[in-house]
Amino acid sequence: MERAVEVFVAVGFFGVGLSHVLQPLAWVEFFVWLRSQGRCAVFLEGLLSLNCGALVVAFHNVWVGLPVIVTLLGWGMVLKGTVRLAAPGLGLRVYERVSPERAWHFRAAGVFALALSALCGYLALSA
Repeated sequence: MERAVEVFVAVGFFGVGLSHVLQPLAWVEFFVWLRSQGRCAVFLEGLLSLNCGALVVAFHNVWVGLPVIVTLLGWGMVLKGTVRLAAPGLGLRVYERVSPERAWHFRAAGVFALALSALCGYLALSA
């Protein structure tokens, strides 16, 4: 089961990371649109993050070695989702910082996500 979660995380981070690198302005447009939808959009992001994180922590409870990174990523998603649902105003403040001039932030996050994807893929294949 842990290997399946590592593949799940690797694939998810790969898709999102590649998209962030190749389409940063589309991500800006997406978050500007989310901002225009108000707290409901923050709830949607929170639900997605919470549920993906819950899946990871439910099936990948590893606290030793490199695989702990996958578990920590899961708990990070759970925390992010919980904060978005409990305090949507904080999420809206994050959305307010998104602008075309800061699109490079999405590229940087994409590179980081691709690195996490490679690590999780390595963990899945080396098991």
